[in-house]
Amino acid sequence: MLAVPPQTGDDRAVPAFEPIAEVRYERRGDVRVFEQGWQSWSPSAAYGLDAKPRRPTGERAQRLCYRSQAPAAQSGFQGEGLLAVGEGDGPVTVVAQASPTGAVPQVRAVDRGGAVEVATDRPDLVEALTIEGTPAESAGPGDDDAYALPGAMQGAIRTWAQGWAARAGLPGVRPAPTVWCSWYQYWTEVAEPALLAEAEALAAAGLPVEVVQIDDGWQQEIGDWVERTDRFGSLAATAGRLRGLGFRTGLWTAPFFAGGQSALAREHPEWLVRGDDGEPLVVAEHWLQPLYALDATHPAAADHLRALFGGFAAAGIDYHKVDFVFAGAIEGRRHADVDGVTAYREGLRLIREAIGPEAYLLGCGAPQQASAGLVDAMRVGPDVNPAWEPYEGDWAQPGGRAARATTQARLWSDSWWVVDPDCLLARPWMEHRADWAAFVERVARSGGMVSLSDSIADLDADGMASYRRLLALGGGATPYDR
Repeated sequence: MLAVPPQTGDDRAVPAFEPIAEVRYERRGDVRVFEQGWQSWSPSAAYGLDAKPRRPTGERAQRLCYRSQAPAAQSGFQGEGLLAVGEGDGPVTVVAQASPTGAVPQVRAVDRGGAVEVATDRPDLVEALTIEGTPAESAGPGDDDAYALPGAMQGAIRTWAQGWAARAGLPGVRPAPTVWCSWYQYWTEVAEPALLAEAEALAAAGLPVEVVQIDDGWQQEIGDWVERTDRFGSLAATAGRLRGLGFRTGLWTAPFFAGGQSALAREHPEWLVRGDDGEPLVVAEHWLQPLYALDATHPAAADHLRALFGGFAAAGIDYHKVDFVFAGAIEGRRHADVDGVTAYREGLRLIREAIGPEAYLLGCGAPQQASAGLVDAMRVGPDVNPAWEPYEGDWAQPGGRAARATTQARLWSDSWWVVDPDCLLARPWMEHRADWAAFVERVARSGGMVSLSDSIADLDADGMASYRRLLALGGGATPYDR
């Protein structure tokens, strides 16, 4: 068995890892190991054998942005459901979970001198393939990142991903609408009058945006999604006003989280995932409160999800960004005796059915392979931000540089969903705005998501030109006449 050091400050039993592949090499300096991160924001990158992988800078980041219940090894490399090893432009060995259903195995790699040993905690759930002769792809914008995924490795993993999609029977990729999102302009203070003013400005400028998305801040509380803040009236009325301006309505939720201040957590603790002590399990601290996970296997909680998203559909909302959804995959005691990923997929399935087949579903903060086949688009990196460097130097935290790096490393997943690099920010004070604009344009040219999040009033001539270039690359026909 491969010896794995225990985690500092972690008293959980360390699982045994069984070797499954040995990748021999000739030139140690040419070897790269790709780690797949757990969820949207978790760093994914390719490392030389002497590199130190990107890891959380603190417990809060570990809980919110990484696989909190199974921290990565402090030595060697670790992928969540996927790890790849290659030398130069030669063959690439991909060790990955064989199916999107069921538990996500961890895959670790250690340099043994002359060979990289790859091991996993679930050999029954993985496949190991060596992919030959993959043509190199241009790494494109982001080459300044020392851990950028080499073009040949990106191409090899894409070949694996396409075969995996076929074997899993994933549906074809649905093109995404173009979106304007309230988040990076209004943060949690979004209000209906300002939202409608932005929609009017988009229409007046003749910008071909199809969806206006209401992001975090519209709801009364995390978990209480029927009640709205006093900055909004009826969601149906808001959707009707947006429709009158020629836009579809999008809505942000974090459906698998319930905050400690929510009525849901107070009134229905039996709907929450529990720890070994039988009490609701605290997943993380955010929004100035403890956060609990909704148990989608509980019949009443499942009915709640159906009614909630069915109500959104009835209100005229047909674009959904479901965020922080890793909470649904947390391990714990549930009504049904299933693992976290099985429960998570059941919850996503309920949402997918409730919103209807024509609605568009974007996953964010989402376990990657575990979401395949259930979302139309997927955020594959952390949040962008007007600041270029990530918070606290943690590559899972918001920042343009980190968003570009991890998105670049996951472009190979475009056979599973539309890749979402996050919003174009084109305001004059956006750091490295030309670099970010060039990157999101490149993703859009390959079929990626086109979304925006500046106030039109804040754009200078260069910013407006960047908006028009990006919008020309994406979107489909809007159902509403403007």
